[in-house]
Amino acid sequence: MTFRLRTIDQTADGREIVREKDLGQPALTVGRAAENDVHLPDLAVEAQHARIADSGDGRVRVEAVGTLGFTLDGRATTSALIDSRSGAELRFGSYRISVARAEDGAVLLTIQPAGAAAEPLDEKRAFSLARSLPGKRAMAWLLGLAILGLFLAWPIASNLTRAPKQSVRGDASWNPGPLSLAHHALTDNCESCHVRAFEAVRSETCQTCHKDVHDHAQPSRMAGAREVPGLGGRFLESVAHSFGKPGPGACVDCHTEHEGAGPMQPTREKFCADCHGTLDQRLRDTRLGNAADFGKVHPQFRPLVATIPGAKPDARVSLGGDAREASGLTFPHRKHLDALGGATRMAMSLGRYGKALGCSDCHHPTEDGVRFKPVEMIRDCESCHSLDYDMVGPTSRTLRHGDIAQMTADLSAADRHVEPIVIGRRRPGEFAAGGRYFSRFSPPVSGAARIGQALSRDGVCGECHTPVFRGGQWTVVPVGQPARYMQHGWFSHRPLRHREGRGPLGRDCAGCHAATTSTTSADLLLPDLKQCRTCHLGESTTLANKTPSGCAMCHGYHPTVAAPRSPWPNAKRAATLRQGGT
Repeated sequence: MTFRLRTIDQTADGREIVREKDLGQPALTVGRAAENDVHLPDLAVEAQHARIADSGDGRVRVEAVGTLGFTLDGRATTSALIDSRSGAELRFGSYRISVARAEDGAVLLTIQPAGAAAEPLDEKRAFSLARSLPGKRAMAWLLGLAILGLFLAWPIASNLTRAPKQSVRGDASWNPGPLSLAHHALTDNCESCHVRAFEAVRSETCQTCHKDVHDHAQPSRMAGAREVPGLGGRFLESVAHSFGKPGPGACVDCHTEHEGAGPMQPTREKFCADCHGTLDQRLRDTRLGNAADFGKVHPQFRPLVATIPGAKPDARVSLGGDAREASGLTFPHRKHLDALGGATRMAMSLGRYGKALGCSDCHHPTEDGVRFKPVEMIRDCESCHSLDYDMVGPTSRTLRHGDIAQMTADLSAADRHVEPIVIGRRRPGEFAAGGRYFSRFSPPVSGAARIGQALSRDGVCGECHTPVFRGGQWTVVPVGQPARYMQHGWFSHRPLRHREGRGPLGRDCAGCHAATTSTTSADLLLPDLKQCRTCHLGESTTLANKTPSGCAMCHGYHPTVAAPRSPWPNAKRAATLRQGGT
């Protein structure tokens, strides 16, 4: 049998819409669920309400399949046998289904909502707002005008009519987020940065406060290093410029605000890689290596060191080879860190240590935890390397460290017949259990002999320093303890992983600094690129146990007297602290 479904709907203005479709199947399902053959969207109709099946000879049987029944010609029932030739009317909730015979013999089911007069409590209309609200077109215009008025016209009018230093009303919807801590004082003073409405912040506006910010490089060099955009990039730049956006090279290209009430977000790696990724292709005379991603494209570290004893740092050396520096010292780290060596046994015999020497016994971090203070004789060395040379009653006479002229005067005036304090001691480096470390300057022949003995390579000074005979007298090469090796990079020992050497580096300083195997003070004990990559990779890395590291983690765009991204608040403080640390 063929069922012909004729659905009659009405538009808002009362016009009828009639749709027909034929279903050549023996039975139909009726219900509120959309998968039914006869879909009746009414809360009074069950999801699967009834079934209409062919019974032969033009008759159909209607059976309720749920808990609710239906009405047949005004009578409630749950089952009915209907002859389509005589016709009948079924009611399911607010819908009426008329059963009849079509001219071609198909069973015609006419489906339409019941009229308002026949069904005053129409369920479909009862749950609708159509009777209470204007039409869709009118609502769209009303809401559009409300948005323009509240979020555009009102803030603009407030900005034009407000008194000086008075905040703009209704501008919260324009604010993409809170200002960073550095600019939080400007929260209610938008015009300090946004001088002109609907225009990006200009670089000259930033420079009204940041007067002492230095350029990254010479403008001509930066213009030549900047990657030339393609056709699409030039089109986007022209569109941006037409809306008042500055650049390229503007402050807002790097510094993004309204990202949250915390530190300003670091610059993305791509900002630096646009120039430095292929720098050698545009600046042919540059000595800088290409750098685009710390884990993939980055040159080897080249710290600034002294190559001439006693001179200032004068050359860059690559950590990828046998890096050396002339520090003016001669002692090896290995002798002090050897767990079975004499220095260890001495340290264990002294009450100050009580155990083998470690890096922290001589190297002390600065107050900010970033670097290390210079090693000092009195604080870090004298407990083992005493400069006592004579005893007057219970008082020891001590050479003044760091003052060669004073030491020369003291030894020249010393009593020729002074006896050694510890009999049998040949030179510093030998010790007695529980005793201090005294020097032997006998047999004394003359003041000059005593001075030469102290400053010889086997003397008390020569154990750590490099003696030199200059200008007719003995002296030592000045010691260099650089506060910073990487002049254009920033590194801090403060983070927990650096402070304790966690992860693949072990739990001590030797995880990065090969001090336990260093046999000469000329070794430059700095980690190279490969060592740093055991923990740090590029900004986009997703590998476990790897730290995503963008360019801004170690480098700053604006050169200063302090390291980039320094925690020091001003240049004077930076210059003071630069004298200490490593």
